[in-house]
Amino acid sequence: MKALQLHPDVVFLDVEMPKMNGMEAAKALMELKKTPLIVFATAYPQFAAEAFRYEAVDYLLKPYDENQLRETVLRIEKHFLQPAELESGKQTGKLAVEGDGEIFYLDPKDILYISREEKYSKIVTIAREYETRIPLKDLETRLTAYSFFRIHKSYIVNLDYITRLTPWFNGAYQLEIEGRNEMLSVSRNYVKALRSKLEL
Repeated sequence: MKALQLHPDVVFLDVEMPKMNGMEAAKALMELKKTPLIVFATAYPQFAAEAFRYEAVDYLLKPYDENQLRETVLRIEKHFLQPAELESGKQTGKLAVEGDGEIFYLDPKDILYISREEKYSKIVTIAREYETRIPLKDLETRLTAYSFFRIHKSYIVNLDYITRLTPWFNGAYQLEIEGRNEMLSVSRNYVKALRSKLEL
């Protein structure tokens, strides 16, 4: 396989390929001294669970849309930014949020979801809610290494707290967050990618 000789940083694989299928290729890539980031790009949703056993960064389903590709690029960028952040001492594992004249350090694992309001972003955690001027897009980028996913232009959610997904109308869905008596809207453009991440 030519990719083995090129020592790439990122490899996009399809499940069905000439000579070697995507899973075989991923297994071979995992044996390299420097393992590249692996992204599966395929029309077969049933292989998602197997793909993540090879530590795939993402699993794109054809036909791709702009939102899916943007999410994937953000994840790839985050992987390459992390070493530099660690060297500079900036990577603490906490999300710094300024509000009410204070700086709060939030554990990403405690964040349920984040919504975009009129003039601020609202961060909803297990314990309380925070308001910040940080744009939702910037928060999404900072949290790329964690289990967060954009479901709507106004929401990103922690996948670990999703308990139910319900069809709504015009292809859109609503989802329920653990411990919250409310439903969040999922735009139809994000439904397929969301389900591929949630379902085995």
